[in-house]
Amino acid sequence: MTTTAISPTEQMDVRAAAGVNDAMLAVGRILIALIFVSSGIEKFIDLGATASAIGSKGLPYPNALAVLTAIVEFFGGVLIIVGWQTRLVALALAVFCAVAAYFFHDFWNMPSGQQHTNNMIHFMKNVSIIGGFLMLCAVGAGRYSLDGPCIRQEYLRS
Repeated sequence: MTTTAISPTEQMDVRAAAGVNDAMLAVGRILIALIFVSSGIEKFIDLGATASAIGSKGLPYPNALAVLTAIVEFFGGVLIIVGWQTRLVALALAVFCAVAAYFFHDFWNMPSGQQHTNNMIHFMKNVSIIGGFLMLCAVGAGRYSLDGPCIRQEYLRS
């Protein structure tokens, strides 16, 4: 079995690159989560309108789902921003986005026109956000997060 020694200069380069990557992950976490925090606040402010929108889609228990939606969006967004339980929360928000896209941006049930196009765009935005959350689920929050101290040193060497 052979091992590869890393010189101190190469080790510094790896750590510097990891720092840049971690900074980009932190900025990316904030940017992807802002929409959820603000949307969650809006839903908390007007739970009645949220429940009406949910009820209009024929979903059961619209009042309970409105509260649950506000909680998932607001606190999920906050947890992504601070980077706590990031992989799990990112996966949960990816599933949430998929469910929201299916029920609330169902452009395939609409006739051609502005509403069809608008919902198709929103559906595709949700799909893009899902992709971002799946990547975040795969790589984790990075060092600049509450999850950061959990990163094992061997990951920084590769």
